[in-house]
Amino acid sequence: MSTTQITTTAEDRDLVLTALIDASSDKVYRAWTEPELIKQWFAPLPWTVPSAQTDVRPGGSSVIVMRGPEGQEFPNPGVYLEVVPNQRLVITDAYTKAWEPSDKPFMTLILTFEPEDGKTRYTARVKHWSVADREAHEQMGFHQGWPICTQQLADLVAKL
Repeated sequence: MSTTQITTTAEDRDLVLTALIDASSDKVYRAWTEPELIKQWFAPLPWTVPSAQTDVRPGGSSVIVMRGPEGQEFPNPGVYLEVVPNQRLVITDAYTKAWEPSDKPFMTLILTFEPEDGKTRYTARVKHWSVADREAHEQMGFHQGWPICTQQLADLVAKL
């Protein structure tokens, strides 16, 4: 397992995770956009990802299903707002497929993949609709779970 320095912070309605990953930005981007790679890192073990679907283009939809240890499943639908290959992804759960509004928007995720000395400065900024949503995300385990997933991501891309 590689060692990746990972930090998380809370800023008003945002939660931010940053990491310096020992892999090129194209590999980190691929791990966020290719369903077979997403399944390998997206949920903190012992959780799994039995299904991932992506249509990586502005307006394209995404559904990633996380499965808990007791078998409960949590689909995470969203729509890509911005796609800059190997540099940036912006995804929101405010819409589901085909620009259908979701029942309860929760967040917009801004991912950046910046080359830095042969590695990638990876930033995940989670912008919540309200402070209460941010606090709920923290209570769901953001500061524990996202770093675990980021380490799993770093371990995966080190092998690509």
